[in-house]
Amino acid sequence: MDVAARLIALREARGYTTNRLANLAGVSQSFVRDIERRAKRPTVETLSLLCDALGVSLRDFFDEPGPPPGEDALLRRIRRLTPRQQEALLHFLDALER
Repeated sequence: MDVAARLIALREARGYTTNRLANLAGVSQSFVRDIERRAKRPTVETLSLLCDALGVSLRDFFDEPGPPPGEDALLRRIRRLTPRQQEALLHFLDALER
């Protein structure tokens, strides 16, 4: 997991500057910048403070979105189709999108 990229994404999604996030978390702005530049790695305690300031749990911070439920089952079923059936399915899906 790219902690810096995730931190930047969450911070920007909330419209926070590095200064605002640092103030809310009780850490220095230079430390937040160093984390985002990958110059420093936060401790779990510091990351917890940053997550609290961003309104997310540590679990949510590290939870990378996966495929929607049922997508794997759908792909398995598509793979079992013959090439001709897959082509027919594509035509059907194209028609649905129109």
